[in-house]
Amino acid sequence: MSSPATALPMGSGSEEDKKRKGVGKVFHQVRTVFRRSGRSKKGTAGPTAPAAAVITSAPAAPAAASEPQYEGATRIPRIQIHEERAKKLGARFGLEIKPDEWHSSEGDVLRVEKSVRMRIHRECHRCHSAFGAGNECPNCHHKRCKKCTRHPPKPRTEEEKQANREKREALMRRNKQLGPIIPSYDYSETIILTRPRKTGQDLVYKGKPRMRVRRHCHMCNNLIAANTKQPRVCDNCGHRRCADCPRDPDAKKKYPYGYPNDEPGQVFKGVYACHECRKKFPPNAEDGTECPKCSHKKCSDCPRVKPKKVDPEPDPEIMESLRRRMESLKTAES
Repeated sequence: MSSPATALPMGSGSEEDKKRKGVGKVFHQVRTVFRRSGRSKKGTAGPTAPAAAVITSAPAAPAAASEPQYEGATRIPRIQIHEERAKKLGARFGLEIKPDEWHSSEGDVLRVEKSVRMRIHRECHRCHSAFGAGNECPNCHHKRCKKCTRHPPKPRTEEEKQANREKREALMRRNKQLGPIIPSYDYSETIILTRPRKTGQDLVYKGKPRMRVRRHCHMCNNLIAANTKQPRVCDNCGHRRCADCPRDPDAKKKYPYGYPNDEPGQVFKGVYACHECRKKFPPNAEDGTECPKCSHKKCSDCPRVKPKKVDPEPDPEIMESLRRRMESLKTAES
């Protein structure tokens, strides 16, 4: 008859355990364990009662002396510790826990008050790995030294703090005296620009000297400036710049076909090329001039050679002297 009676609570307990989850399930199991232990203690207390009575007849002085003694220990009720733990667990998990249902809260316990200690961590200054219990880095096997960082940092003495304050003040004074130059855009005051004398001083930039090119109109001898109303047109007579307009300085050797962006003039009409063999005619060649290569007569289809810079041809006499010198340097074997 006892077997069916015990089967029902077992099945009901398993169904309730399935419903419970998380922290509630853990506290339920702990509570059942303590209840079972309490019942076993009550069951064993009956038959051993006479023996306990015999033992208690002995003097109580030796039992009190057998308790361990701790320096600075205070006696605190056990219920107070359980209440603190239940309060912390309730604040952390949002549960309502009753200490009397959790543990046995009878009796007192000893508590030793100790100062709060902080765990110190050290980091290797070479590989930035954390040290373990030993003084050797587990990564690079570097022995801990003063350069390895300490968390939290070591508390400094008053002398070190004072030296650090003086160093910081000196750095602030130095930064104030040698501060960055901030540009000012306030032009309300008159600014007088001055320049130092050139005598006895080197120039900051020594570039290649360049000459400004000037073009004058050959009709009225007026300067054709770069900022005219129309580009490359004389403001005085309206003449468009041509190949006859003089250039200062002259560079006809570099530009044998005329200057760029110039119109053909009356004196220098430009250089034309044959449209059949691309051979150039002599400068200022008239129509009907025969081509020296294909005997074609110059016509209106022959294009004008575009004015551009041409490297001068080397002097034949200089080339001949170089050839003779190279031959003199050749060895007999070669």
